[in-house]
Amino acid sequence: MLGIVYKSTGSWYTIKSEDGSFFESRIKGKFRIKGIKSTNPIAVGDIVDFELETKSDETVGIITNIHDRKNYIVRKSVNLSKRTHIIAANVDQVFLMITLNNPPTFTTFIDRFLVTAEAYQIKTILLFNKIDTYNEDELLEIKYLAALYREIGYECIGISSKTGKNTDQVAGLMKNKVSMFAGHSGVGKSTLINHIEPNLNLRTAEISEQHRQGQHTTTFAEMFDLSFGARIIDTPGIKGFGIVDIDKSELGDYFPEFFAIKGQCKFNNCLHIDEPKCAVKEALENDEIPWSRYKSYRQILEGDDENYRTDIYGEN
Repeated sequence: MLGIVYKSTGSWYTIKSEDGSFFESRIKGKFRIKGIKSTNPIAVGDIVDFELETKSDETVGIITNIHDRKNYIVRKSVNLSKRTHIIAANVDQVFLMITLNNPPTFTTFIDRFLVTAEAYQIKTILLFNKIDTYNEDELLEIKYLAALYREIGYECIGISSKTGKNTDQVAGLMKNKVSMFAGHSGVGKSTLINHIEPNLNLRTAEISEQHRQGQHTTTFAEMFDLSFGARIIDTPGIKGFGIVDIDKSELGDYFPEFFAIKGQCKFNNCLHIDEPKCAVKEALENDEIPWSRYKSYRQILEGDDENYRTDIYGEN
């Protein structure tokens, strides 16, 4: 039988078969997928072959094979830094939800996420949420950030998942696609999804006043079918986002504004650090490339994952 993984709890998987039936399933043996050393061999969105097994009047699925993925979003596992964690597979697009201060989303996190999405050719749309809560200065900052990423080529939408502002625009982009929602805990992923599809009634929680961080309400990644021909993958809130398996010589290619002008660099293998006649450094000095983007590039290039997490959260 053929099916799609709709939920993963680490040891059990909920699979939707071709006829629309759901089966709680487990893995048969060990899966090794093209050299990926992952904490989760199977991810939500994976297409799998499975068999049914009945024991003691209980029917469970046994996953026997995983089909090749067209793409996936992967990051370093927080607790096991040498391992990776696949967040979702076979995604058409990702909505990265961003809040200015409730909780704060820093450009270093945004850029790391975008680099991974670029590496696996996944379209990313930036949703600047909670615009109903910002004062005039904060709205100007949001508009500045949105303009920065629009200039690079990313679609940016200001929304309020609480009041519904521009959520119809988001729903329109989701039709007939598999969309993943990502971001820190507390940015409003579940609230937005509930507004778009109220019958789902996903659990939400208030922001922690002490740390201005969200409380995890989504424990496991899970896919849902929506009434208007869309599918969504809701994911747990992400704190840090460690970059996985990107060669230093290719990193600049995943910054679209760097890639667009790298042909003007004197050296073909320019890393945009100390090389003479570097087009990226010249653009930076002329304020044609944002310093925040270059800072993120240098940080990733230097493999500074742990300090990146410490800088943002005051913790490893």
